[in-house]
Amino acid sequence: MDLSELKELNLTPGQIKVYQAILEFGIVGIHKIQEKTGIERRAIYDILNKLIEKGFVTYVDGGKARKYQCTHPSNLRGAIEQKQDILETLHNKLPQITDLFNFSKPEIGAEVYRGNDAVKALFDEALEYPATYWIGGNSGVETCNKEMHLWFKRWTKKRIEKKKFMYDLVDYGTNLEDFKPKDIAKHKKDFYKYYQLPKNLQSPMVMIMFGNKVVQVLWNQQPFAFVLDSKELNESFMKYFHYFWKDPW
Repeated sequence: MDLSELKELNLTPGQIKVYQAILEFGIVGIHKIQEKTGIERRAIYDILNKLIEKGFVTYVDGGKARKYQCTHPSNLRGAIEQKQDILETLHNKLPQITDLFNFSKPEIGAEVYRGNDAVKALFDEALEYPATYWIGGNSGVETCNKEMHLWFKRWTKKRIEKKKFMYDLVDYGTNLEDFKPKDIAKHKKDFYKYYQLPKNLQSPMVMIMFGNKVVQVLWNQQPFAFVLDSKELNESFMKYFHYFWKDPW
């Protein structure tokens, strides 16, 4: 059984291994735990002390050697519910956090997003707006790492489910994966509009506009995004977008 989800209760990989070993044995001594997990004996003692402190493991003195066993799973349920309460409290504070975030922002904001998780968060933010406008949407995408490539497919599915339009002004002769240029029926169903830049004009990077933001994305093994947050700049880039854009349907 895979218990890797226990990391959400702040258990380390070593603690999860030891907990699972004890759970499978029922009641067990340190020697058997070491054989099962392959963890050094001294480290196991430290892990056991942590699990005992968390209330997930207890012990009994069995003659010369101490035996360990898991406490009732209701203790796990209690830890899960406690975490849920904390997250709910944080969720309820989001409006205040958002107000403070908006109040403290400069007139023109500049932000850098580096790495998979950071760029994912930025793209998820884009889905809070009715539409996203793309220039050169395929520039450098072939250098994107596998994780981001698969995640972008899931992001596209989420965008469609949310009925958020994507206006894609791509480099000449290219198209978004799974969206054939002439498949207008699919484009309509998937809230997607597509048009090509002139043959002699290529975008060296991906530009995305949504809300008041202008985003420059570089697809590579470590994706990178530079974000400018300015109504005036956004309007300026949107004029550039509409200069080349022609509605396909």
